[in-house]
Amino acid sequence: PLHRRPRHSCPSHTLYFGAPHRQRSLCTPTPAMSNKEEKPAEQNQSSWKDFIYNPRNGEFIGRTASSWALILLFYLVFYGFLAGMFTLTMWVMLQTLDDNIPKYRDRVSNPGLVIKSESLDIFFNRSDPSSYNKYVQHLETFMQQYNDTVQEKNTACTPGMYFEQDNQEDPKKVCQFKRSILRQCSGMEEKTFGYSEGTPCVIVKMNRIIGLKPRGSPFINCTAKKEGTLEMHYFPDEGKFDLMYFPYYGKKAHENYVQPLVAVKLLLKKPDYNKELTVECKIEGSDLRNDDDRDKFLGRVTFRVKVTE
Repeated sequence: PLHRRPRHSCPSHTLYFGAPHRQRSLCTPTPAMSNKEEKPAEQNQSSWKDFIYNPRNGEFIGRTASSWALILLFYLVFYGFLAGMFTLTMWVMLQTLDDNIPKYRDRVSNPGLVIKSESLDIFFNRSDPSSYNKYVQHLETFMQQYNDTVQEKNTACTPGMYFEQDNQEDPKKVCQFKRSILRQCSGMEEKTFGYSEGTPCVIVKMNRIIGLKPRGSPFINCTAKKEGTLEMHYFPDEGKFDLMYFPYYGKKAHENYVQPLVAVKLLLKKPDYNKELTVECKIEGSDLRNDDDRDKFLGRVTFRVKVTE
C-alpha cells in the first residue's frame, strides 16, 4: 500500500513505497545555506569594483573617457561664457562712471561741520601740560599741511570769487591757505594753541563735497549753551570761508586740495573755570543747512570744554 510522508519530513508531493518499516524517501537533499549567502556578497563586491572602473569596456564611474571629456568640455564652455558675460557687463557699467565725480550725490548736498580735536570733549588743566599735550600735538600734526612754505607752492587766488576749473586738465590748481592766517591760533607764535593760558583754540572745518558752491558769504558762528555769553575770537576775521576755495573737484582731480579753516579762540575767564561748557558752532550767511534735527553734524557741531587750574 501507498503511505504519505508525514508533513514534518518531506514536501507534500513526496511518496513513500512499501511497508512502514521499509519506507524509502524520494526527497532530494537541500543544498547548504552558506553557499547561497556567499554568492550575493561576492556579486555586490564585484559590482562596486565594476562601477568604479570596468576593465571590460573601460568605464570610470559609469562613463567612458570620451564621455567624461565631452562633459568637461561642455562645462568649460558654459562657465567660460558666463564669465565673459559678467566681465562684459561690468565693463559696460564702468564706462558710465567718472573717476572724479560720484554718479549719484543727491544724499550729500550740504556739508557737515567737524572740529580738529582728539574728541568732542576738551577737558584739561591749564597748569598741567600733560593734560593738554595730546590736544596740542594733534593740532600741530594737522597744521603741517598748512605751513606757509608748503602753501606757497599753491595758487594765490582772487578772494571773494569761485575758483572754477571745469575746462582745465587734471590735476586742478589749489588755492593757498597759510596757517599764518589763523594768527593767534596758528600755533606759530603761541606753541600750545592757547591751552597753557586757559584760552584754547578750536579749529573748525567743513567736510568736502564735490562741486559745492555755497551762495552768499558763509561764516562760522559759535554760541555757548548757558546763561550769559562766552567771548570768542575768530580767525580769519569774522570766521568766514572765502568763496575762492570752492568748488572742490574730487580726490583725484584735486590731489593737494586743503579745506579752508576757521579758528575759534575761547576767551575763558576765571568764573568759567571748573565748569563744563557746551559750545555749538553753525554755518551761517549762506544757503547751507544747519537746522536738521535728524543730523546733528549737518552744518553744525557741538562740543564740550572744561578748564581747571
